[in-house]
Amino acid sequence: MYENILIPYDGSEGAAEVLHHASELAHWADATIQILYVADTTRDSVTVVEGHTVDALVKQGEDIVAEAAKTLETLGISYDTDVVQGNPAPTIVEYAERYDQDLVVMPTHGREGASRYLIGSVSEKVVRLSSVPVLTVRMQPDETLVFPYENILIPTDGSTAAMHAADHVVELAASLDATVHVLSVVDDTALGMDVRSTISGKESEEAATDAVETVVSEAETHGVANTVRHIEHGTPAEVILDYIESNDIHAVGMGTTGRRGTDRILLGSVAEKTVRSAPVPVMTVAEPE
Repeated sequence: MYENILIPYDGSEGAAEVLHHASELAHWADATIQILYVADTTRDSVTVVEGHTVDALVKQGEDIVAEAAKTLETLGISYDTDVVQGNPAPTIVEYAERYDQDLVVMPTHGREGASRYLIGSVSEKVVRLSSVPVLTVRMQPDETLVFPYENILIPTDGSTAAMHAADHVVELAASLDATVHVLSVVDDTALGMDVRSTISGKESEEAATDAVETVVSEAETHGVANTVRHIEHGTPAEVILDYIESNDIHAVGMGTTGRRGTDRILLGSVAEKTVRSAPVPVMTVAEPE
């Protein structure tokens, strides 16, 4: 499925683990990894060394990608390296599109709070902007990465964005001989207590059932041998996270409702919360414009 995998790499905490995980994926897919360091031109990085004006961040980037290259060489992975200047998130997105990358793999640094999760702003923006599928990997000290993925969760609401993502993810699952768990959540918080909401609730449950069956049918068409259907009531993002924990899920694949704009990008809140807080890799696939 993947011939070219782009890894924006800055050598930060957790980046090495993500590099190893991407290497496992690349080894399985016989893919080439493109290591990319973006020297952030939004920072004041120009300095003078021995009378010559140089960009300190470019030099730093060259050292960082060289270290990553050593790791990939040791692992026997085909790779290329590049250091470019620019605003990190849009530069990564443009690079992936220009050089026909099939997948972008990025670390996130989600941290739990009382009621909020934080994510590295660059990763978040790439997920929002990218037309190329993005695999985000949140690294916490107590979390481990599993590959090949044996259990893949596909949340769906029956939308065209969800179905486009499901097509991609079930193809991956079939290639890995993984079990596909298809989950649709009836959001009870959107319903009131009157008769109309009761009818609406029944319609929502029927819609959820149809959404699940559509993805299961697609999975079976792709040759997925094992599927699990699940319909749950509650807040979608919370149900997804609970399902991951309860069913030994190794990866999640879902669509975004991202739309490009001149100065603002919107991302579906469920996908956003899942990327920020899931303890397993999350693949987000944008619907074509």
